[in-house]
Amino acid sequence: MSNDLDARRAAHVALSAMRRGRTLDVALNVDGLETRDRAFARNLVATTMRRLGQIDDAIVRYVEHGVRPEAAQDLLRLGAAQLLFLQTPAHAAVDTSVRLAERLNLTKQKGLINAVLRRIGEARDAILADQDAARLNTPPWLWKSWVAAYGDADARAIAEANLTEAPLDITLKPGLDRDEWATKLEATKLDTGSLRRDVTGDVRALPGFDDGLWWVQDAAAALPATLFGDVRGKRVADLCAAPGGKTAQLAAAGANVTALDKMAPRLARVRANLDRLGLNAELVEADARSWRSSEKFDAILLDAPCTATGAIRRNPDVLTAKNPRMVAELTRQQDALIDAAVVQLVRGGTLIYCVCSLQPEEGEQRIESALQRHPGLDRRPIRAAEIGGWHELLDRHGQIRSTPAKLRFIGGLDGFFVARLALA
Repeated sequence: MSNDLDARRAAHVALSAMRRGRTLDVALNVDGLETRDRAFARNLVATTMRRLGQIDDAIVRYVEHGVRPEAAQDLLRLGAAQLLFLQTPAHAAVDTSVRLAERLNLTKQKGLINAVLRRIGEARDAILADQDAARLNTPPWLWKSWVAAYGDADARAIAEANLTEAPLDITLKPGLDRDEWATKLEATKLDTGSLRRDVTGDVRALPGFDDGLWWVQDAAAALPATLFGDVRGKRVADLCAAPGGKTAQLAAAGANVTALDKMAPRLARVRANLDRLGLNAELVEADARSWRSSEKFDAILLDAPCTATGAIRRNPDVLTAKNPRMVAELTRQQDALIDAAVVQLVRGGTLIYCVCSLQPEEGEQRIESALQRHPGLDRRPIRAAEIGGWHELLDRHGQIRSTPAKLRFIGGLDGFFVARLALA
């Protein structure tokens, strides 16, 4: 099979897997693809998921009730993504889609696939001009929740920001020269200390990766671990630690870190990242809601499981994988995790709570609830000077609320909520 079909077939398999709840990285974990083909497949699948509302709107203009089986519908989606958004020549997008239909035993659907894609290609500009991209690509429940939380204008700005791929942010190990590594990595320096590359790609091929001198971590995700202040020699717990970026920050800063995760494969990923970086932490496979240490901690970082609606730019599968029922279940977990963290914190200790979610139910409302349940718990407001002067990320309580629509002049950030609490 030619390489162009290899990549598109891998994309087809991945798209099907993502509709069943797999993440993009897991779905594209395919052996045998060359680097260029893997990059194309990833871009094709990510674009299809990110623009799925527009793509399905284009298809339904020519096939009123969609196409069956689902494999044929996915093939149409991938073809339409190439025609509408990837500037693939029309003949190539149509021809490879038809050829792949043969490979996938979808011979009966070949004629329909060919006809629909040709019509989409011919009407491309008119279709795009007629579409409201922000609304079409945002599930109604998410749109409604963002309008309620942020207002119409900001909700639209968030939805529009989610249509673009996020840049690649890098955290350097302490002591390295930022100017030197910004040059080596062809990156810009952010005010918070992260380095940012506009071009993504295979990070393993970049200078310093094999030497363990840095790790990939969104600039917003890198903020929580810095808010403890000096952690040298302190006992710090990183609950729900995978994939380990925050564990690495704390260990590199000199903390005695205990990192928990309840899933062995995720904990193995933390270990692999620490090994590459030459850092140490005690790793514990356990559910943080029920696990108890024999000795309390000076500081606890709780990056709680969440809907990840703040990371749609990186993980477009969130758009189809998450639903409002999950919010209710996750908030119960988040409350239980906060309660478990509080009882393991020394008096005067600091708890950092964060989620990569734009949903207030998982952020601001969880803190209000925690303060009511734990009278000894108080906010410790975060200052703009602690986050590179980015005062626009702070709410009236001194909590971080970033969205992909903020700081667009530097390429935006993932949507994060961060609160700093202390136990009196």
